[in-house]
Amino acid sequence: MNLHEFQAKQILRSDNINTPRGFAAASADAAVNAASELGGDAWVVKAQIHAGGRGKAGGVKVVKSLDDVRTVAATLLGKPLVTNQNASDGQPVNQVLVEETLPIARELYLSLLVDRETERIAVVASAAGGMDIEDVAHATPEKVLTETCDPLLGVQDFQCRALAFALELTGDAFKDFCRLLPQLYRVFVANDLSLLEINPLVVTADNRVLPLDCKMSVDDNALYRRRALAELRDDSQIDAKEAAANAASVNYVALAGNIGCMVNGAGLAMATMDLIQLEGGAPANFLDVGGGATPETVAQGFKIILLDPNVKAVLINIFGGIVRCDVIAEGIVQAVQEVGVEVPVIVRLEGTNAERGRTLLAESGLAILPAESLTQAAKLAVEQAQ
Repeated sequence: MNLHEFQAKQILRSDNINTPRGFAAASADAAVNAASELGGDAWVVKAQIHAGGRGKAGGVKVVKSLDDVRTVAATLLGKPLVTNQNASDGQPVNQVLVEETLPIARELYLSLLVDRETERIAVVASAAGGMDIEDVAHATPEKVLTETCDPLLGVQDFQCRALAFALELTGDAFKDFCRLLPQLYRVFVANDLSLLEINPLVVTADNRVLPLDCKMSVDDNALYRRRALAELRDDSQIDAKEAAANAASVNYVALAGNIGCMVNGAGLAMATMDLIQLEGGAPANFLDVGGGATPETVAQGFKIILLDPNVKAVLINIFGGIVRCDVIAEGIVQAVQEVGVEVPVIVRLEGTNAERGRTLLAESGLAILPAESLTQAAKLAVEQAQ
């Protein structure tokens, strides 16, 4: 689950980490009030969306008058912002962050993330910070520095010093960095984050180090014990179908095809999508209802799939193990009747009580096409979708 920049900075400040002073605003008037409260003669107005690349897309503006604050905020708020890191229709800007400006001498890059290969938290840093860090990592990987943290000891002093030296920090900036990095590590662990990215981490003209931007992603699997963080979820930033899937506790990813897929098990879902493509079709989604699927889950899955107007057929592929196929068949019949499905539905059942399940579908009187094998199911789905 991603957080907005202003939310991430609130978390940093709660751990006594200094950030630029700023206020979130949901209207142009509120943005002007925020700038007035901050004082000064220049401010930064930042669109708040769950995507990087805002600066290049016009979502971050430095302004030097209250009238310009109002104009920029009004231009951004209530409209989608398209960056090189989100979908072609962008994401809605519902809030802007108005911050004080800082005298920036250098821009660095710093992040903490979960390194799945070593099963540890890794610290990644680079002296080449700013908007083009992805290009730096691709073209000159030697400029990207990594330190892997011991899970018991955390980030250690010698690692902080090694990175500070490599980033060519001196004096107060060196001390600030060595103090900041252990604080960030504590924030990362205490909030069950999967990513904490500061880009840029700036060195100011008076040689201090400060997080100018901050991106946080929380591990979804830990949200049950991070209720306060879970309440910060902004479903307006994700696909409406994915938001509905989050509410129903099913795994859903929207795709660009026209064959809706409902499968129990992630591996089986991947195989189902592969076979659809092998037969010349295109899946409209990845939807895993889980091993313990119930009739209610199946009904909710139908509702989510049919939110996509591009869906021309639905393929249900269930392997009965934890849940019997006849129970799933009852759920499919109930769901088709309840939801009012108007597109062809192809069902392949295999496993415990599969024969009984197929009989229930055949006797339902509904326009449900049974399939004996996954290959046959994929072929039927492609034919019906055409």
